[in-house]
Amino acid sequence: MSQVLHTPPPTRAPADDDLAALAARHGLSVSGARPSLPEYVGQLWARRHFISAFATAKLTAQYSQAKLGQVWQVMTPLLNAAVYYFIFGVLLGTKHGVPDYVPFLVTGVFIWTFTQSSIMAGTRAISGNLGLVRALHFPRAALPISFCLQQLQQLLFSMAALIVILLCFGVPVAVSWVLALPALALQFTFNAGVSMIMARMGAKTPDIAQLMPFVLRTWMYVSGVMWSIDKLARKDDLPHIVTVLLEINPAAVYIDLMRFALIDSFDANQLPPHVWAAAIGWALAAGIGGFIYFWKAEERYGRG
Repeated sequence: MSQVLHTPPPTRAPADDDLAALAARHGLSVSGARPSLPEYVGQLWARRHFISAFATAKLTAQYSQAKLGQVWQVMTPLLNAAVYYFIFGVLLGTKHGVPDYVPFLVTGVFIWTFTQSSIMAGTRAISGNLGLVRALHFPRAALPISFCLQQLQQLLFSMAALIVILLCFGVPVAVSWVLALPALALQFTFNAGVSMIMARMGAKTPDIAQLMPFVLRTWMYVSGVMWSIDKLARKDDLPHIVTVLLEINPAAVYIDLMRFALIDSFDANQLPPHVWAAAIGWALAAGIGGFIYFWKAEERYGRG
C-alpha cells in the first residue's frame, strides 16, 4: 500500500498588530519607551537629588588629580582674563574708553566661561556617558542639566574671586548686586536648553564635540567679552543690522546684565534696549525648546 504523507499546513507568523494587542492585554510596554512630557518632567523632579549629587561629584572629581585641586576652579578663568587683558587691553587697546576695564573684562570672562563650559559639557553628556545611559533607567535630560548645574557651582566659587577683584579696583558694594541672581537664573536656563540641544546632536554625531571649540571661540569674539559692544555700536560706519545682532546676542545680553549688576560705572545707557525682555526671551526659547527637542529623542539615546 502506498502511504500518503500529510504535511502540516504552514503556520502564519503573527502580525505586528497581533503582537501589539497581545502585549497590551498582558500589560507589557516597549522597553525604554518615551513617556509623555508631563510624566517626563515628573521623573526629572523625582530625581532632583541625583542631579544635584551627580553635579557635585563631577565638580569635586574635576581637579582631583591636580596638586592645587579646587583652586583651579578660580585660577583657570583668572589666567584666561590675564591673557585677554594683555592681548586685547594692552596690545590692541580695547581698554581705552572703557571705565573699570579690569572688572569689566573679568566679569565678561567669568560669565562667558559659564556658558562655554555648559555647552561643551552638554555636547558630550550622552556620548561621553554611554555606560551609564545603557546600564540604568532614568530620564536622560538629567545628564545635560547636571552638567550645567556643575558649571553653575563652579561659577559661584569663582564669584568669590570676582568680588575681591571688584573691591580691589574700587568698585563699591551696591544694591544692584542683587540683580546678579535673576541674571544668573536666566543664563542657567538658557545654558541648560542649549546644552540639551547639543546633547541630542552630540549623541547622534559625536564628531560635533570636535567642532564646538571653534564655534564657541568665534561666538566669544562677537559677544563683547574683551571689548565694549556699546562703544562699537556708536560708530556710524557700522551697519544697523550688525549692531542689532550684536546687541541681541544671548551671550552678550547675559554678560551685560552681570556687568550692570556688579559694576557701578556700567550704567543703564550701555545696555541694549529691552535687555531684560531679551534675557527672558532667550531663556524661555532655549529652555523650553531645548527640553522638548531633547525629550523627543529620549528612547533613542544609548542605542546602536
